[in-house]
Amino acid sequence: MGHNQGVNIVADCIINSLGFNTQEVLDQMRAGKLGMREVKGITLSEPTAMVSQIDRVRWNQIWDQTDAMPSREQFTFFEQLMIFVIQKVVDAAQIDPKQENVLFLFSTTKGNIELLDSNLKHNFDAERVHIWKSAELVTQHFQNRNQPIILSNACISGTQALVLGKSILESQPYEHLIVLGADLVTPFVVAGFQSFKALSPTPCRPFDLHRDGLNIGEGAAAVVLSKTKKGIISIENGAVTNDANHISGPSRTGEGLYRALTKTLKSVDLSEISFINAHGTATLYNDEMESIAFRRANLLHLPVNSYKGYFGHTLGAAGLIESILSAHALDQGIILPTLGFQELGVSEPLDIVTTERSCNKPYALKTASGFGGCNVVLLLKKGGKDA
Repeated sequence: MGHNQGVNIVADCIINSLGFNTQEVLDQMRAGKLGMREVKGITLSEPTAMVSQIDRVRWNQIWDQTDAMPSREQFTFFEQLMIFVIQKVVDAAQIDPKQENVLFLFSTTKGNIELLDSNLKHNFDAERVHIWKSAELVTQHFQNRNQPIILSNACISGTQALVLGKSILESQPYEHLIVLGADLVTPFVVAGFQSFKALSPTPCRPFDLHRDGLNIGEGAAAVVLSKTKKGIISIENGAVTNDANHISGPSRTGEGLYRALTKTLKSVDLSEISFINAHGTATLYNDEMESIAFRRANLLHLPVNSYKGYFGHTLGAAGLIESILSAHALDQGIILPTLGFQELGVSEPLDIVTTERSCNKPYALKTASGFGGCNVVLLLKKGGKDA
């Protein structure tokens, strides 16, 4: 990870089915709000699918009422979301995105994938389907001349972007790094997960005995990482591994996640960790794999939660959204419940959080895993580092 100079989260913004800023989303979760619903006509083989989607009517109103936003016709919905969350975080952090010491890092799995649909009417050119093109346009909108970095590594993309962002700031002359994460619910994405028989027709139940699959969600998030500004939470460490077990299935022994955990925690007192925010997709294989990895890493004493029961799996945005929420929970001294969980359904005796708890220890762990055997662990610390 290089020299630990101090990398802080100094501003953040989340948009998903539960709200249009981080505090609104967190408040809805603390109230037990479910952000998913049955949607017709979005699947190929079933009449409906249980998904979480951003309220488009409210979105258009918010966009049009926000100062300095360009015309919606210039950008796709995916790009609009990124522009909006970037504007919110640069304003909150009081940084100038045009400066040479600011770098953009984009994380997504699909980008503008819906533009491949021949039935969709739009006026965007063919290049717009490429992630690099969206990143280029968004960066240009903020008049930043640095070449943006794109990270697309399945479902660990958002969390891995934070690990990479820390490494970049510690090893390169940038002062601030804006990390973006966004993905949308589209028929293409839903059909892909249907082909794996991985979707649940009801709200998902992470780590539960009766879990039967995940729900697809959409969302966008941004954070400003800084080595010169003080923040309430710092990124303390992180690691990325790949066990190359299967194109879509995780290791049955949790090998990759276990190795990422041991690398991240090698100098950490495990009694100082408040909780683990797990990937917790509610698929049979992922949740079982995570439980095994946690046992192998001697973490069974720690409270574990998953946020996917609230707003589903938001793909490339998931790790970033969930890391932001975990950072705020750690700062506020709370551990959020796992919505949908009732009865333990994995082989290891995990302490799954079912009602909100208090916590006062300085660290929190975020884990994620994805297709191709990729795994990531992020260690957050309360209080931030001196800039």
